[in-house]
Amino acid sequence: MIELSNENGGIFMESLIIKTKKETKILKQTSFKAEEEFENLVFKTPELLEDIFLIKRQVRGGNKPGIPDIIGVDEDGNICIIEMKNVTVDSDVIPQVLSYAIWAEKNPDSIKSLWLECEDKPEDLEIDWDEAEIRIIIIAPKILNSTLEYVSKIDYTVDLFEVRQYLDNDNQFYVLSKLEAENSKKVKPVRGRQEYDEEEYKKLYNHNSVNDFLRYIKEIENIIKNNNWQLETNYKKKYCSFKYGLTNIFGIHWVGSKTFSFRFKIAKDDAEKFGVKMTKYSKTKPVAFYYIEPGKTKTEDFTEIIKFVYNKILG
Repeated sequence: MIELSNENGGIFMESLIIKTKKETKILKQTSFKAEEEFENLVFKTPELLEDIFLIKRQVRGGNKPGIPDIIGVDEDGNICIIEMKNVTVDSDVIPQVLSYAIWAEKNPDSIKSLWLECEDKPEDLEIDWDEAEIRIIIIAPKILNSTLEYVSKIDYTVDLFEVRQYLDNDNQFYVLSKLEAENSKKVKPVRGRQEYDEEEYKKLYNHNSVNDFLRYIKEIENIIKNNNWQLETNYKKKYCSFKYGLTNIFGIHWVGSKTFSFRFKIAKDDAEKFGVKMTKYSKTKPVAFYYIEPGKTKTEDFTEIIKFVYNKILG
């Protein structure tokens, strides 16, 4: 069992209890053997950071202090600086990740070069390198809550994730949690954190298309409600996703200023079973795209696909 110090100097211990019809198992939390093993897990398990395309790990070169563990780009076109620690993290990590973020902000061409070198990058992701925001992501087995106080003072988007490992013979289980500060009037809004609504979308996209985009979201929400699916609507700059916990089940994504589409992470063979014609299929993710024609595309035609991807996540 891994032992983690809390803010009061005590010991934080955790067990994972798995209860099935046949048995109950109690799994002890197991530490990662080395930071490299921890990095390999994140880099080779895209489900942990599913909205981010990971470009490069251990980026070297350039006039920057230290080496970012991983650099990526998210689905909103933000440059992601990912720092991983195989120890309990506190506010001491902030100066380190800030130096990486400042370097990335001043050198977008260096990130662009890494992006262009990737052979399997998402074909549908367009990035405005001159306007790209910086997003900092810190991942560790345990992050002290006091770190949030420092994060709120930073003029970058910062996400804090805890990843804990449990082993059961050859089976591996991981618990992913995101630390977020409670709502506070003292917390100032920072870049990249604005809430997207009709007004914000109409600053970016065709006004009539925004009306249609929001209408399709409401229709999907009605389908979700009628089926008692536990999904949360999550509005982002370039898409609206429907999430189960921290996992995006599917979404409606902007393709241009007037066009948007359904996107489902689903195997091509599975997608073809439902009789709904795909616009295109990307093997990189893999993702099925269904362009939406307002007035013609019917949300109810996608009910069975939503049910399939939802049940697949729930196991």
